[in-house]
Amino acid sequence: MTKRNFLIGKGERLVDDVAGVRGGGAKNHPYTFAQARERLAPMLARAVRGIDHLPDNACPGDRAVATVTLNPEYIAKSYFPDKLLETVGLQAVGSRPRRVTPERRSKGREPEEAISTELFVMGPRSAFRAWRSSLPKWSEELTGADELATIEQVAAPTPQDKIKGRLPKTGTTVFEAVLHGDAGSGRTGVVTMFRDYLKEIGAPQSLDRKFSAGGLCFVELEAPVELANQIATFTPVRALRQMPSLRMLRPTFRSSRVSMANTMLPAKGPIDSNIRAAIFDGGIPKGHPLTKWAKVIEPPGIGKAIPDFLKHGVGVTSAFLFGHIDPAKALGQPYAFVDHYRVLDTAPNQDPHELYEVLGRIDKALVEKEYDLVNLSIGPRLPIEDDDVHAWTAVIDDRLSKGKTLATIAVGNDGDSSAKDQLNRIQVPADCVNALAVGACDNSESPWERCAYSSVGPGRSPGLVKPDFLEFGGCLQRPFIVVSDAAAGGLEATEGTSFSSPSVLRLAAGVRAHFGDSLSMLAIRALLVHTAEASDFPCEDVGRGRVARSVQDIVLCEDDTIRVVYQGEIAPARYIRARIPVPSSTIPGKVTITATLCYPTGVDPHHPGNYTRAGLEPTFRPHDQKRKDSKQVHADSKGFFGKAQSGLLEDELRRDAWKWENCLHTSVTFMGKTLRNPVLDIHYNARLDGKNFAPKEKLPYAFVISVHAKHLGDLYDQIIRKYAGQLEALRPVVEIPVKV
Repeated sequence: MTKRNFLIGKGERLVDDVAGVRGGGAKNHPYTFAQARERLAPMLARAVRGIDHLPDNACPGDRAVATVTLNPEYIAKSYFPDKLLETVGLQAVGSRPRRVTPERRSKGREPEEAISTELFVMGPRSAFRAWRSSLPKWSEELTGADELATIEQVAAPTPQDKIKGRLPKTGTTVFEAVLHGDAGSGRTGVVTMFRDYLKEIGAPQSLDRKFSAGGLCFVELEAPVELANQIATFTPVRALRQMPSLRMLRPTFRSSRVSMANTMLPAKGPIDSNIRAAIFDGGIPKGHPLTKWAKVIEPPGIGKAIPDFLKHGVGVTSAFLFGHIDPAKALGQPYAFVDHYRVLDTAPNQDPHELYEVLGRIDKALVEKEYDLVNLSIGPRLPIEDDDVHAWTAVIDDRLSKGKTLATIAVGNDGDSSAKDQLNRIQVPADCVNALAVGACDNSESPWERCAYSSVGPGRSPGLVKPDFLEFGGCLQRPFIVVSDAAAGGLEATEGTSFSSPSVLRLAAGVRAHFGDSLSMLAIRALLVHTAEASDFPCEDVGRGRVARSVQDIVLCEDDTIRVVYQGEIAPARYIRARIPVPSSTIPGKVTITATLCYPTGVDPHHPGNYTRAGLEPTFRPHDQKRKDSKQVHADSKGFFGKAQSGLLEDELRRDAWKWENCLHTSVTFMGKTLRNPVLDIHYNARLDGKNFAPKEKLPYAFVISVHAKHLGDLYDQIIRKYAGQLEALRPVVEIPVKV
């Protein structure tokens, strides 16, 4: 029997707690206290004038919102001006990234544009007035006064600042209003006060369709366009836009039937009937052959099915069950059953209310049942924005924040739209940090490149590397083949990220089916990223590359390579040390170490620039005897994670952005002689609302490490022998077919 080197597990047995070492000198400030006080006084006076001009009914409880922009040198969570805000009686209710050129930089450096944080602060109008009046008399001894130097600008937002995108010139339209949810007496309170305000300005609303996520409340309303400025004047309104339409990722060419020759649906059920998978889409016709593996669920009150949506739903489900079909080959046995939720019931662009209705159906299903695998090939036709998180993203990210569900989301088919206007950017909710965003490439073999229609990154930071990777999605020359929606069966040629996304989910199901629960869904996510086929294409186009071609490519190793999975938990503020398996003797020649670190995270949608609550900060120490200073407790560290990705400029990253990315991946080559008992130290940082935070719960993580030494043909066997009793080759519970 052919020798097969399986993926190595139990890497967590090589993990120990370690005492962390933190250093850092005194902070150099761009402004002295006197300079900060003098320059902020006129800004604060202008902001107070703007707040005082607001109508009383637009300030619930006589409270108003202003913006405080931090100097770019103070964006780390430890510099959050919480003492200052407490002293003046204001509360930070949100933030967003903002590019700003500061008046000064520390150490006399020339000012330059940089990414900073703009805080939304709320409080009684009297508190703003009192701050303005007292500021000239402040002394450095006052509590919070030393934090004045962190502030670059203070302003009062105008209604025009809040209106996003273009609105129709006349008529009635459906709006999406984003409210600061902490206003008044709480999230329910702000909606009640907003309802009262809308009635007073002549636009009475029920405001029944709404979603709360983090410190935001997303509300649907219908009103004359002429009232947009008045609606945006309500001070808790953070953003106002015309409600986006729902996108259906249909092919850019007309789909066509394909010969059914020699292609028969398999007779057997799935390989693993215990896997729980869900697809949210357009439905499957009654009695269709795919219902042998797909259970169609129709939410209460949903309307009639739409033929085009049924076609889409069948294609997406086919991609999950069988992947891209080769008409000349027999179809393989599906890996899992799937629940297909029909969440669409309205023809495209005919119901402006459909976006929230569909999200409500998806959210209800995710709350009521815990799935291992989920796919979304639908969503708003809306490119992501850097300064705002959409309701779809906020709600879905929150549901996935425990890390128990692996979700794939199609990035959208507008990659050939205007790059200047960023209309080609990935579409909501592909910016979810707790899900995999999947684009499309034009070939299931080689060579390959991104399909022109596949929407591009970058994502928002954190969550910068989006798409995560590509999968074959079909093109005019090489279409993606799916089962037809016709009752008689047959095949159909199509294309789109709608099909590349569930095809990736199928691959994840294959790994789970063969290895059972020895691999968590978080570990499978890390493995998919880890084994993606790298390329020279820009990261914003292809993410980490093209996903592995098969289960074998993920779980089998060559003789000169090891791939080890670590699965564990880390407590807040703790350091752990993960040993990287290497032979006892020096490895000849060059060694390539590839590492992927994934973890779930809670999110703060009202702080897009500080969106993720958890951050794992890795430090690589390649040689345990190398120390620049003999007094060092720990060995020297070397750059590893956080290197610039192809196509992503360092300027696009906040200085500490990689610390808060919840999916880190890199591949670095060393000379074998520079490695001796290498380790990766991992530190758990936590924040809430952009500030320091100490959660009680441990954070689950999955870490995958590969070591490749082309001059050491028995590396795999050496590692298995050296770490016997600690590491274990993971044996499949269901035999994996030999790849030919």
